[in-house]
Amino acid sequence: MSATTSKAIITVIGTDAVGIIAKVSGKCSEYGVNIIDITQKVFENTFAMIMQVDTAAMTVSFVEFTESMKATGKELGVVIHATHEDIFNAMHRI
Repeated sequence: MSATTSKAIITVIGTDAVGIIAKVSGKCSEYGVNIIDITQKVFENTFAMIMQVDTAAMTVSFVEFTESMKATGKELGVVIHATHEDIFNAMHRI
């Protein structure tokens, strides 16, 4: 898969709070990013979420999207990272 993939992985980690999923999915929708798969878990008070998204119809550049997600994370008190799926897979290959 090349760096021009239309899929990305979004990770969210931080203290659990009401509205995290709603805010992150709302940002995706705002930029034309479709959620393909989502999993989330709360460990005691720590929220963890991984989303696979399709960025083919994204209305901004990937850099703009990642910066907006980082800002949303700061707003929510969590850390949000968005990475192209092929880069994510390469980073996590054993």
